[in-house]
Amino acid sequence: MTDATETQVSPSIADLPNHVGETVTLKGWLYNKRAGGKIRFLVLRDGSGYVQAIVYRPDVSDSVWEAADLATQESTLEVTGVVREHPKEKGKVELAASGVTILDLCHDWPITPKEHGVDFLMSQRHLWLRSAKQVATLKVRSEVESAIHDFFYTRGYTRTDSPILTPAACEGTSNLFETQYTEEEKAYLSQSGQLYLEPVCAALGKVYCFGPTFRAEKSKTRRHLREFWMVEPEVAFLEIDGLMDLAEEFVKELTGRVLDRRGEDLKRLERDTSKLEPVLSKRFPRISYREAVEILKGKGFPVTFGDDLGGDEETALTEGFDTPVMVTRYPVSIKAFYMQPDPQDPDVVLGLDMLAPEGYGEIIGGSQRIHDHDLLLSRITQHALPLEAFQWYLDVRKYGTFPHSGFGMGLERFVAWMCGVPHLRECIPYPRMLYRIYP
Repeated sequence: MTDATETQVSPSIADLPNHVGETVTLKGWLYNKRAGGKIRFLVLRDGSGYVQAIVYRPDVSDSVWEAADLATQESTLEVTGVVREHPKEKGKVELAASGVTILDLCHDWPITPKEHGVDFLMSQRHLWLRSAKQVATLKVRSEVESAIHDFFYTRGYTRTDSPILTPAACEGTSNLFETQYTEEEKAYLSQSGQLYLEPVCAALGKVYCFGPTFRAEKSKTRRHLREFWMVEPEVAFLEIDGLMDLAEEFVKELTGRVLDRRGEDLKRLERDTSKLEPVLSKRFPRISYREAVEILKGKGFPVTFGDDLGGDEETALTEGFDTPVMVTRYPVSIKAFYMQPDPQDPDVVLGLDMLAPEGYGEIIGGSQRIHDHDLLLSRITQHALPLEAFQWYLDVRKYGTFPHSGFGMGLERFVAWMCGVPHLRECIPYPRMLYRIYP
């Protein structure tokens, strides 16, 4: 029987700075290798980080030297050595290797240092995920997810999970994925959890959901995915001004969390963090849709009241700002049926879109919801929606109605902005896009 005091727990690479001077054994994959004379530099990764293991020929056996020589990119290795402080980079460490064992020798790794096209990399997405920038992006994504839950938990929100299969559309029928639910009934993949959150906020006051949503849009822009993750809070007795405050506070806290905890990942992504820092201290500009139209006209855009704003218009509106911009009170005609009209200006709704700077576009969309039963009924009728499918939604206004508001934020859009990544496809492990569902 082995004495417990003799058992050594192998640390992760991320934990190595706490083991300087100790002999450790690591298991991971060979990320990169350099050779020169009697020395081999093996960069090992284990998912938690990267460390350089130095194999010096006079200090190791023939078998260790041979293993260091034979190891190829992405081979699975076990490396033993002494942890020591990096001579040039303060706070970092390296490994003086005494043992190298090849657990699996990788042959013909397809993603070589040469330039690869996007189609090739997306077809190899299951392998491309191992590259340093993809790992960094997914670590930022994970941090944002944790920060989302912490934000709402510390403010007394209850998480509730909305269904993915729904009997009707939330925001129009043109972009739904349809499936056969029973022999007689169709069902659709959810576009949003919002409608199901509204009854729950009547029970719990402050709620949010966070999960996958689906849009069958025939769009190939860098800002669209067919499957993405969305976080949606819904708050009883919250009206439009409070909603804007909540959205701003939310984005500030998430941004601060990424800057505070994922600095190394942002550096690996070559993200200019000076472009994110103003978000923490400045109030976000708030402009009405009517003001936005005038600004765009002044910039040469042929827009008139009632036009939807596309990506180019959104980018133009954020020019000159180093924080997100909130555009409020869009025309009733271009917004969803459930949005509350402005009592002072019935042609517009009490809604907002938050536009990120640097051309990243809309990251949040939200509104105060209609809480008057008869008004909501008329809007459902105007939109030619099936009344029987929305009777439960009307019931929220029939039994103890109340003002309430909420918003939705697409996780991938926010992560793309944080990372400085130009396309959403790199901000989710396995992107689902128009004409792409492999792997």
